[in-house]
Amino acid sequence: MKYMLIMRATDEAYANMGEFDFDKMLETVGAFNEELIRAGVLLAAEGLSEPSEGVVVDYSAEPPVVTDGPYGETKELFNGFYLLNVSSKEEAVEWAKRMPMTGAGFKTEIRRVPSIDEFPQDNEWIQKERAWREANGQL
Repeated sequence: MKYMLIMRATDEAYANMGEFDFDKMLETVGAFNEELIRAGVLLAAEGLSEPSEGVVVDYSAEPPVVTDGPYGETKELFNGFYLLNVSSKEEAVEWAKRMPMTGAGFKTEIRRVPSIDEFPQDNEWIQKERAWREANGQL
């Protein structure tokens, strides 16, 4: 089963990341990534750029409203993710408990990624996606 570990931080926790020794952070995260690789569970992992480089597209209006970052009054920022192939939600939780970026204001949300097999196979769009995945070696 695939699970996504979504790394989140409050505005304050994210701002405090600037106080971390960058080389030490890379070493700590790199060691964790190496553990995931050795265990054979890592499918993908990415961090995200500064919130000031992003935009939000809000669909509450027509046309949608685009707002440049940083964003006012955010409770938590999505900072990156890990995509793991593990046997259960409990195993995903155990990996999340070992995440290197911890402390006040940091959280990891865990969400299962459904397999394409869980969708109606007679649906035209699912069939097209399956064909695309097969052609690109993803199935």
